[in-house]
Amino acid sequence: MSGSVRLAICATLATVAAGCALLPLVDASGWLFQALLLLAVQSAVGVAARRVPLARPLTVAAQALTSLVLLTLVFAQGQALGGLLPSPQALQEFALLLRSGADDVGRYAIPAPLTDGIRLLLIGGVLVIGLVVDALAVTYRSAAPAGLPLLALYSVAAGLSDDSGDWLWFLVAAAGYLVLLLAEGRDRLSQWGRVFSGGARHPGGAPPSGLAGAGGGQALAPVRNGRRIGVLALGIALAVPAALPSLDGGLLDEKNGGSGSGSSGGTISAVNPLVSLQDSLNQPENKEVLRYRTSSQTTQDLYLRIVALDKFDGTSWKSSERHVTDVPDQMPSPAGLGPSVRVSSVDTTITAADWYAQNWLPLPYPATKVEIDGRWRYEPEGRTLVGDRGQTTRGEQYRVSSLLVEPTAEQLAGAPAPPKRLLREYTQVPDSLPPVVSRTARQITKGADNAYKKAVKLQDWFAVNGGFRYDTQVQSGSGSAAIVRFLKQKEGFCVHFSFSMAAMARTLGIPARVAVGFTPGTTQADGSVSVGLKDAHAWPELYFEGVGWTRFEPTPSRGTQPDYTMEQTPTGEPSDEPSDEPSASSEPSAAPTASDTCPPQMKKEGSCDGPAAQVPDSGSSGGGWSASKVTGWSALAVLLVVVPLLPMVWRRRVRSRRLGGSAGRTDQDAADRTLAAWRELVDSAWDFGVVPDDSQTSRNTVARIVRIAGLEDGTDEAAEAARRVATAVEQVLYAPRPHPSAGIADDVRQVLAGLRSRATRWERLRALLLPRSAARLVWAAADRRSALLNRWTTPRWVTRLRNQRG
Repeated sequence: MSGSVRLAICATLATVAAGCALLPLVDASGWLFQALLLLAVQSAVGVAARRVPLARPLTVAAQALTSLVLLTLVFAQGQALGGLLPSPQALQEFALLLRSGADDVGRYAIPAPLTDGIRLLLIGGVLVIGLVVDALAVTYRSAAPAGLPLLALYSVAAGLSDDSGDWLWFLVAAAGYLVLLLAEGRDRLSQWGRVFSGGARHPGGAPPSGLAGAGGGQALAPVRNGRRIGVLALGIALAVPAALPSLDGGLLDEKNGGSGSGSSGGTISAVNPLVSLQDSLNQPENKEVLRYRTSSQTTQDLYLRIVALDKFDGTSWKSSERHVTDVPDQMPSPAGLGPSVRVSSVDTTITAADWYAQNWLPLPYPATKVEIDGRWRYEPEGRTLVGDRGQTTRGEQYRVSSLLVEPTAEQLAGAPAPPKRLLREYTQVPDSLPPVVSRTARQITKGADNAYKKAVKLQDWFAVNGGFRYDTQVQSGSGSAAIVRFLKQKEGFCVHFSFSMAAMARTLGIPARVAVGFTPGTTQADGSVSVGLKDAHAWPELYFEGVGWTRFEPTPSRGTQPDYTMEQTPTGEPSDEPSDEPSASSEPSAAPTASDTCPPQMKKEGSCDGPAAQVPDSGSSGGGWSASKVTGWSALAVLLVVVPLLPMVWRRRVRSRRLGGSAGRTDQDAADRTLAAWRELVDSAWDFGVVPDDSQTSRNTVARIVRIAGLEDGTDEAAEAARRVATAVEQVLYAPRPHPSAGIADDVRQVLAGLRSRATRWERLRALLLPRSAARLVWAAADRRSALLNRWTTPRWVTRLRNQRG
């Protein structure tokens, strides 16, 4: 292996070692393996460019371009040219992901979920640092300054993390840097004809005269410089995290969980719970999250709401920063709720699972009173409770009084215009929202003369008539591009349905937001209701003056549509079904696919006969065993079952090849068969603990095997068989006219039987499953690798010149 290749490998390992300091920041570590693969490709491109050779700036440019292509392949393949080459759309996707990642960094507590934005920041950051380290240490042959970008990578991680084990990650990063320094020193000294250890090794162990002492000071220089830089890096690494300002909220403060402190005020920046929603829906086990008992006669409308997402910036839906106060003894009346709307009071006792740790408290909406111990704060706009200073739902038991609001279709249809403040805040859509969203919304709601009818038409188009399919395996996303993709492909899960309906409602001037929480759950035999991971859900809430924030359910096969959305038209007007609308447009069709005699709720549940039943309900449980899962678990089974058996399979195959077959037609064939049997005898003894000694003759080798293995009795058939094999080998190797012996394979099998009979049960099992002689396979692979590297690193003309001189 050439010094340049060795140095490139060390630079890659040093970058990965420094990147390990970022592991505590997120709750998943798979990104590091992905970064290692991309970093290895980037390094390999550098090795190839230097071998051409390209100019140094061109080498760095080639690596940078390769990194951009790799990131495009991983993060923006759908927007790339041919799925690989960066395009303007791919660069826009990178910008959106980077902006989303920056927002997520400020929003989440440590360890943060591995969102696409955070994953791009992590992998992209490691690739950039790796490029700088490779350029300094390998391309420009100056490894010492490469410690600065490595130090920067570690210092950022240490400054953000509040982990008491930061020193361990520093040791890992420092070890990677020191290995890089040593590799560079060895490469520099090898150019003078000696290695960093002070000269080449000789069989006698003595160094060559005159070389060990010559230039000794120069040999120590890289070590001395490495020590100095290491001490300096250690000081900076310890000082920088201590000097960083204290940062509160989100990823920068795990204790706060995103909430402000103090007894009378503060603000809150909501943690977006949508990141884990898809993972919850795809869990193979519906693990219980909550269990509750309620005074309500029916639970179909008892959705447990966690948080409301009211801000849409084109990249994602999120909660606005809100003022929080102490939890009041009695919460104020819900905004917009008038006295003419029928309401009933419901009391619910909820118990959270011991493992379920959520900063936001799941509550029926609208809650009027919450009885709970601990440090909780109240956010009036969303009527939510959030934990303060690390308070979570883990194992909490609390009592909630809430209102069951039951408006009629007439009340919703006759709702007056909302207040200007609500219209201004909750109908905002970003300029980046593609026109197709508002155009489709107008097409679907054509003919509806009020906000209520428009909302019902939107709901039924998604849930019943639009041909949408519920699928939790679809790529998640909450930005404008995700909405457009969803409207085109017509498959997704609750996030896509709720986000799209809320965005469309806003384009129609209807105040809308997205609620996240749980569907009512499953009633148990004892009267309690169990809420599991697969009950995680998102739904839109639309505002109607006189009623307030009102739930809609556009997701097919999930939850229940409210009763007030079942009455399409309070009067005798013509049907508002989207089938009345033109179908010539290229936009998504709003035409119904089922008979009008089937109620919308039965259509939503797929209970109607005919075309309406095309909506599958297989995804209603959050996704089953998909092809990817089956493939993944099958691969894992192969790794766990087949891979450990490979040494045994290889060993049995080698033994069969050595001892099987005919004796051959020529004397040379018989001689080769004898030597193969001898190798099998030596390896079989090795499998049972007799380490081979190549310096011994065949006769001495057999005597050693007989003694160590306990075959010392001269009358023992196994010992005699071993001696016959040794004699046959001597005949082949030393006799002027060799006469190979017959039956040598049977003699080896007899020796093997003797070894087994004298071994313990554990030794026999070890020889079968983990044969020591399998080390020869590793040695052979190493020899092939060395030969391949020598062939690759040594130009052909040099090889031909050496052969001519030889």
